[in-house]
Amino acid sequence: MELWIVITIAAAFLQNIRSSLQRHLKAHMGTTGATFVRFGFGLPFAALYLFGMTAYSGAPIPAPSPVFLAWVSLGALGQIAATFLLLHLFSFRNFTVGTAYSRTEPAQAALFGLIFLGETVGPLTLIAIAISVFGVMLISVARSAFSPAALVTSVFTRTAGIGLLSGTLFGVSAVSYRAASLSLGYPNFAVQAATTLLWAIALQTVAMLAWMAWRDREGLVRIRAAWKISALVGLVGATASFGWFAAMTLQQAAVVKALAQIEMIFAFSTSVFIFREHINRLEIAGCVLIVTGILVLVLG
Repeated sequence: MELWIVITIAAAFLQNIRSSLQRHLKAHMGTTGATFVRFGFGLPFAALYLFGMTAYSGAPIPAPSPVFLAWVSLGALGQIAATFLLLHLFSFRNFTVGTAYSRTEPAQAALFGLIFLGETVGPLTLIAIAISVFGVMLISVARSAFSPAALVTSVFTRTAGIGLLSGTLFGVSAVSYRAASLSLGYPNFAVQAATTLLWAIALQTVAMLAWMAWRDREGLVRIRAAWKISALVGLVGATASFGWFAAMTLQQAAVVKALAQIEMIFAFSTSVFIFREHINRLEIAGCVLIVTGILVLVLG
């Protein structure tokens, strides 16, 4: 099994944990605070990863070029906006539709990879992406009053628009991070990934601190009060992000994000085996489609 596959599956598992913790924090500190925690509390861990990688390999920290800074800035700001929109969706009663459309990220990443980097994916990979994306969308709406047909016709609703925009920004962010990491031209992919991660999280932390100091100072107080669980979110989030960055240095962003849909299987398993929630037919069908898409992707 290729290394990027192992890294992606591990990152997806950790991201599922981080997302669960973030949803818990959102109830206590709002959308902005829960978004900041992912970045601000992840910064120290990102620095540790980079210094640990360079100490282990004996290689110096890569010097950032203007091209690298441009790509990593685009990725960092895009990820902030995408995360905010995704968390904002939970404020709507029919948030499941928007969440489903946000899961079109792999398909959009394939498009942006072609536009920005000239990277193409084969027909089998496109089929795998389409199968897994549709599976995720089924799971996202399985416990709502929406049918698959209604999901398609709901594309012009506000929540669908927010979800699609979130997926677009996540796709742009993923491709930008890959471009930034590759621009370093470094022989050690782990050091490339750790360098990109540190710069990205540092930019995100500064940007969000400035925003919250201007518009949401009370949010900073709430974050300080919940620093223990916030630190856990930072650790898990930074570790998952390092996995994403490493995988996207080794493989195209669209392919990594397609395999990353396995996160939905982890989330689904948690709800069934830990919380003993009921399984319905759409959820089973969605899981089967995701697994099918992943098998086509990995074995094709």
